[in-house]
Amino acid sequence: MLVIVGYVVVLGSVFGGYALMGGNFGALYQPLELLIIGGAAVGAFIVGNDAHAISATLKALPTLFKGTKKRDKALYMELLALMYVLLAKGRKDGMLALESDIDDPEKSPIFSLYPVILAEVHVMEFLTDYLRLIVSGNTDPFEIDQLMEHELDTYKHEAELPAHCLTKVGDALPALGIVAAVLGVVNALASADLPPAVMGALIAHAMVGTFLGILLAYGFVSPLAQLIEHRVGHSLKVYQCVKVTLLASMNGYAPQLAVEFGRKVLYSTERPSFSELDGHVREVKNR
Repeated sequence: MLVIVGYVVVLGSVFGGYALMGGNFGALYQPLELLIIGGAAVGAFIVGNDAHAISATLKALPTLFKGTKKRDKALYMELLALMYVLLAKGRKDGMLALESDIDDPEKSPIFSLYPVILAEVHVMEFLTDYLRLIVSGNTDPFEIDQLMEHELDTYKHEAELPAHCLTKVGDALPALGIVAAVLGVVNALASADLPPAVMGALIAHAMVGTFLGILLAYGFVSPLAQLIEHRVGHSLKVYQCVKVTLLASMNGYAPQLAVEFGRKVLYSTERPSFSELDGHVREVKNR
């Protein structure tokens, strides 16, 4: 929704300002130049990307115009509470005691208390995979840290692929606008025998290509790439929270301190305070 609002502001500011200066909107109506710019941009996008990148970008575009499901403070408190319970059980009964919970979370009496986390399929997969490695024994915290970092790098690279594709298209649009403008100028100069008024109109129409290329690049396409990057950065936080908490536990910290490590990596807008998390953990202990 905010994307549409932003586009309305862009169009209102640009064309509203043009109208206030007495501009002629008829001169801006150049569908053929838009065809040249848009068609060349789509063609360059196809040439510069493989089928996976094209598919990922096409799937990402519709989601940008919808509100994204945000992970709020309540979800992070549930996640930290779940990890506290799991780590406390592992500390008390041995990590092998978690094996049955990890292998079938849907039937686990621990995981079943946290349906919000169970619904986060990818987060659950990340959490249980690394708990399984820890339970298997002979795991070095440094090696687990490196493995987690590699997995998160892979996730980030894959999730940001549409952003990189859109950035390249946005970077190309001003130059493609110049291509359209040059073609318009060539067309005008080929009709040099026309009256000055007609020639002036043809030159004005040609310049619209440069205007459209720049407007489409910086007002429409590049902001979408930036939005994708913001969303990817936000989605990574939940995995970083799991990572830091598990590594703190592997390095010998008590479960309550380990979840405090995880709390610290969260953004301030979603991060529960120390007292909020401590109170929630106390409630969990009394269940």
